[in-house]
Amino acid sequence: MFAAELLKLDLAPDKRARLMGADLELQAWPDVGPALQALRAAGIRLAFLSNATRKILDAGIANSGLGQVFAHVLSTDTIRSYEPEPRAYQMGMDAFGLGLEEILFVAFAGWDAAGAKSFGYTTYWVNRSGLPAERLSAPPDGVGKDLNDLVGFVKTAA
Repeated sequence: MFAAELLKLDLAPDKRARLMGADLELQAWPDVGPALQALRAAGIRLAFLSNATRKILDAGIANSGLGQVFAHVLSTDTIRSYEPEPRAYQMGMDAFGLGLEEILFVAFAGWDAAGAKSFGYTTYWVNRSGLPAERLSAPPDGVGKDLNDLVGFVKTAA
């Protein structure tokens, strides 16, 4: 509501309700399902780590037909923290019982790739928008434009 007031936008109750429910209608990009299925077929266990609530994550996964893809769906909401705080990244290690060197963290934001890299993960940045790299001291180990590029990165690294 603050942003709407600042921008002098009409945010009548019906528009506000639609806006607040939009997160529950999100769907994955078209390349996501086939790429994740290819990774799973290669024996890779997948998890989803996000600052979104579990309700939003579950809706997006269901809307995208990805219900059986992830071994873990991790919301930082459960630890009352957010990426890039180290406790958020620790959730992946805890969920799988793995060490840092056994996890590839795939980020969709440059700052998140830098946070995960600073934590110690090998990282891959899916840079769909072709944004410039973050000017932080932790560049990702790989960058691509979509999850098809990620599959190629993983196959090359294996």
